[in-house]
Amino acid sequence: MAEPEKILRMRTVLDRTGLSRSTIYRKMREGTFPRQVEISEHCRGWRESAINRWMADPAAYRENVSAEPLPASAVLARPRLLA
Repeated sequence: MAEPEKILRMRTVLDRTGLSRSTIYRKMREGTFPRQVEISEHCRGWRESAINRWMADPAAYRENVSAEPLPASAVLARPRLLA
């Protein structure tokens, strides 16, 4: 029986990759680092297999980014606090 996929949290990913938190988020936006998966409502992490693929060849890694736009409800969900 195959073992279930492990989910890595931020601290583990920082330790394994040697990247800073801001670099990880920038690379995620650029599509050059694996995207997070939702664990629960307030908790996210990365699939260990995705981090391992990135670590095998960071320069060539490209995330399969969907061309679908975000729904308007997701974009407007947070009201601006400053005018």
